[in-house]
Amino acid sequence: MLQNKIYQNFIKEIIKTFLVILFGLTAIAWTVRAVNFLDLVVDDGFAIMTYFQYSILNIFGILTKFIPLSFLLSLIIFIIKQIEENEFIILWTSGVKKLKIVNLFFIISIFVLIFYFVLSTIITPLALNKSRTLLSKDGYSSFLPTIRVSQFSDSFKGFTFLVENKFKNQIKNIFMHDSSNILKGLTAKSKDTQSTTIIAKEGIVNDKKMLLFNGQIISTEKNSKKENIIKFEQLNIDLNNLETNTTTQPKLQETSSINLLKCIFTDKNEKEKILNCGEDSKNEIITVLNRRFILPFYIPVVALMCSFLLIKVKRKTNYFLNKYTIFILSFLILLYSELIIRYTGISKIVGMLFMFSPALFVPLIYILLIYNLKRESY
Repeated sequence: MLQNKIYQNFIKEIIKTFLVILFGLTAIAWTVRAVNFLDLVVDDGFAIMTYFQYSILNIFGILTKFIPLSFLLSLIIFIIKQIEENEFIILWTSGVKKLKIVNLFFIISIFVLIFYFVLSTIITPLALNKSRTLLSKDGYSSFLPTIRVSQFSDSFKGFTFLVENKFKNQIKNIFMHDSSNILKGLTAKSKDTQSTTIIAKEGIVNDKKMLLFNGQIISTEKNSKKENIIKFEQLNIDLNNLETNTTTQPKLQETSSINLLKCIFTDKNEKEKILNCGEDSKNEIITVLNRRFILPFYIPVVALMCSFLLIKVKRKTNYFLNKYTIFILSFLILLYSELIIRYTGISKIVGMLFMFSPALFVPLIYILLIYNLKRESY
């Protein structure tokens, strides 16, 4: 009973440390990312609420990246703390074998693996896809935030504009160039118009509408390259049809695992119905699938590597050397998995090596642990 309680306390402490480190690292990275996401409001004119929703949904994409490192740090910290506080001595003197603690670490790593697996294969792609859909659904909410004084802005597709001065929603000395025929309704020969340029002295912006004063419309015809000039005292412009340069189509990382698997294993006719399922993206799809399905299996490898800290070291100086050595080796395993995964879609040999490495590492490290623990008992 006493041993079971001790095991339960060990599990609670490791999981608690793991979650604290995981959410701490995620919060730091997310803060930096959220600052970059401010471009959605400043450059693309999205609403503040859309920005917050998009930023929060992207937390899941950051969370998965820190799970292996967080587990490594939490396990290293836990083992070193228990050794330095002589907590493990109670177990060793009561007859508990070190191999049982190794098995306990391995079981905890399996739970972390499952957590990582569910998050990377189901929850994260769903959340990221939702965030991308949010941008395509809502669209930009106001034209005013995209206006930067004395600086050309191309936040919208085929639409460039420049203003010399801005005060609240009032703008002066406006230049607008439309090459995508968003403003084609302003000219009489809208079908033949190649591009439209508007110059005005003053204007007022209200959400997606603009009222311009004292200016002229210069339109260029497609075939003749002839320019038509129309002067105006007041002009109302509807900007609802503007499209931002923000990518609204889901990327591979934002595509569901089921669709990516279908893309790999279905025939060519069915592939055409699946988003992001082109022959040119096959290599990247394999890399994404390996990251979601195979990378979590490196976590038990890390757990077994950290278990080498349980082996008794004769000299205190060797203990410190051993502590850093094991951490570096464990970190190198994670680094190895991150580096090699990038080439799994390019080379089949590298892909097979990445897939079967955990299956080779786990029994090999476990056998080495048993061998060293038996030697320790003599």
